[in-house]
Amino acid sequence: MAESLFARVSRLLSARVEDNVDAMERANSDGVMRESIREVDRTIDAVRADRERAMTRRLQAARQQEMIARKVEELTGKARFAIENGRDDLAEAALARQVDLEGQSTGLTDVQSVAREEEAKLEESLAALRARKTQMQEALAAFDIARSDASMGGDGGFAQACKIERNVEQAEAAFDRAMAGAGGVGFARGNAKALNGVAELDTLQKSATVSARLAALKQAATQAT
Repeated sequence: MAESLFARVSRLLSARVEDNVDAMERANSDGVMRESIREVDRTIDAVRADRERAMTRRLQAARQQEMIARKVEELTGKARFAIENGRDDLAEAALARQVDLEGQSTGLTDVQSVAREEEAKLEESLAALRARKTQMQEALAAFDIARSDASMGGDGGFAQACKIERNVEQAEAAFDRAMAGAGGVGFARGNAKALNGVAELDTLQKSATVSARLAALKQAATQAT
């Protein structure tokens, strides 16, 4: 099974930069760190792509919601026209469709909310990964300086050259914020009787809403005459 994106981010942020530094010292090679930096880059690209997909879902949901709002307004006019022409049955059909569309609009609001939260988490993951990349690049630069110094007979040593402040705690804290609430939530299944009861209540509520709107339109039409 492919490693999930958040698990990949977690692994990269939880890894110690110091471990890569030790590996470079032992092998006298920067290959380990360079490959780690390339992996961070690949993960940044993946996180950015996921963030863009979440943004696209949010914007599409917002556009659909705008279309529904226009359709709902149009259906109100159609229902009013039907009442004025003595076709309460057609007015009721228009209002029933209106209620259905409003339900879809509510669902689209939920889609936007979830997508917005996902965007925020991914943005925080990006910030944490960029901070980790900077730490790695600084350690790599210090290693290269120390190795160059050693080849020229200098005695500064790698430990001295590596005195670069690393904000590991800050990066991990940013990741923790990005991952907060990212886990799935399990919902218990209801029994058939309860589910059927809820469905019946939904039907009754819809009928009551349609009846109330029909009565209001008829009253408005009567007062206008």
